[in-house]
Amino acid sequence: MIRQFVPTLLVSLAIAGAAAASEGETDRSLRLELNTMTQTESACRLTFVVDNALGADLDALVLETVVFDAGGVVERLSLFDFQSVPEGRTRVRQFDLPGAECAALGRVLVNAAEDCSGAGLEAGACMEHLRLESRADLEVSG
Repeated sequence: MIRQFVPTLLVSLAIAGAAAASEGETDRSLRLELNTMTQTESACRLTFVVDNALGADLDALVLETVVFDAGGVVERLSLFDFQSVPEGRTRVRQFDLPGAECAALGRVLVNAAEDCSGAGLEAGACMEHLRLESRADLEVSG
């Protein structure tokens, strides 16, 4: 009976440990939400909300983005500089796309993290834990 119990106990502990580790992993995130898209006289203004739950302050966050038109053709490639984003804090940043008509845009792709730096932050953390959302009438993917 003990021989059967020990392997079962070890398997149960391993499963519980893996579940706890994966729960800790899912708690870490960098949430990027496209909140609004506003047409100005000379540009389409994108307003983003960033929530940092990575467990470390971001001293710099620069994302390489690709903006596609409604037909799926690349309209432009840009670097969006979100500046510093302290851990546990929310920041709002706006980016103007000069000459762009908001109604003609189809999607924003977060292609890469050009800069994602902060003390104690593991390499690749921003893209690995990036969670994308959109409240605007424009898809955001990554």
